[in-house]
Amino acid sequence: MSEVSVSVCGTDFLLSMVEERWASRNGNSMELVPKAQQELAKIEEQIATLQALPGQTDEIQRQIGELSGRIEALRTEMNGYHDTWRRIELARHPQRPYTLDYVERIFTDWSELHGDRGFADDAAIVGGMARFHGEEVMLIGHQKARETKQKIYRNFGMPNPEGYRKALRLMHIAEKFNRPIITLVDTTGAYPGLGAEERGQAEAIARNLREMARLKVPIITVIIGEGGSGGALAIAIADRVLMLENAIYSVISPESCAAIMWRDVTKKELAAEALRITAQDVIELGCVDGIIPEPEGGAQTDHEAAAALLDAALQEHLASVKAAPLPQLLTSRYEKFRNMAQFFQMQD
Repeated sequence: MSEVSVSVCGTDFLLSMVEERWASRNGNSMELVPKAQQELAKIEEQIATLQALPGQTDEIQRQIGELSGRIEALRTEMNGYHDTWRRIELARHPQRPYTLDYVERIFTDWSELHGDRGFADDAAIVGGMARFHGEEVMLIGHQKARETKQKIYRNFGMPNPEGYRKALRLMHIAEKFNRPIITLVDTTGAYPGLGAEERGQAEAIARNLREMARLKVPIITVIIGEGGSGGALAIAIADRVLMLENAIYSVISPESCAAIMWRDVTKKELAAEALRITAQDVIELGCVDGIIPEPEGGAQTDHEAAAALLDAALQEHLASVKAAPLPQLLTSRYEKFRNMAQFFQMQD
């Protein structure tokens, strides 16, 4: 075996070790990526040296080309992972603008309404009447907080059933007065406490899903941060569902998924990859209708710029859904959600 062949075999062995460690990462990718990138850089240097050696046969050149292709594929996968977790962290950033931050910058004549007229007012969901460029709308959204006392008051953005019932009450008011509905979603999910379950958490969410599908007014939803489980969907049955560039939308959080699938929450990163919850992933799956760009570095870097981008998207899509006849709007809304997650068609 020639010296070049031996060097190629050695390089192939080193690359195989990196590939094996990456394949068996078990959710520890954040620590593995930098080291793996360094190792790939060294392997690329070896390949460059090999390419400069004399006496190469066509077979050797083919093997070197395959090594380069494997490195490129591995780098692409690593970069994809890094981008996924980076976006999850941005979606959860404590300085990211929340619903009331957007209300302050986009809407006028905001008049918040409270209570579900049955049990209590849930501060995790805010809602009320406002004007959007002079047009009267009903605005509803999840509300998180940054300070400890406010976080407790807002229940960390996790609604109880009375929050969903309040939202539905406001939607029926909007329907009565023929006002478009805009909802802003940012929650890890519905509150899973015993009291919430006793007061009918599942029923409240299910009722919202049914009633929103029938509302005879245009509805636009924007995922502005986290869109977690049914807690998000309960105010997200809409004619247009949009996502901010660094938002996430999933039936379950990566941590909960890892705990269920592997009984190990440390594998949250592996779960995040598999769930495909970023805006780019979700729009490919057909679950949202558009992605709204954010300022460089994320919405938390410039609230004013983020609000301006959201404002422009809302104007465009609201004009579009208002132009559609009501029967067509209701039919397309139903079909939109009915056809999600269809990965095959029955043959006659």
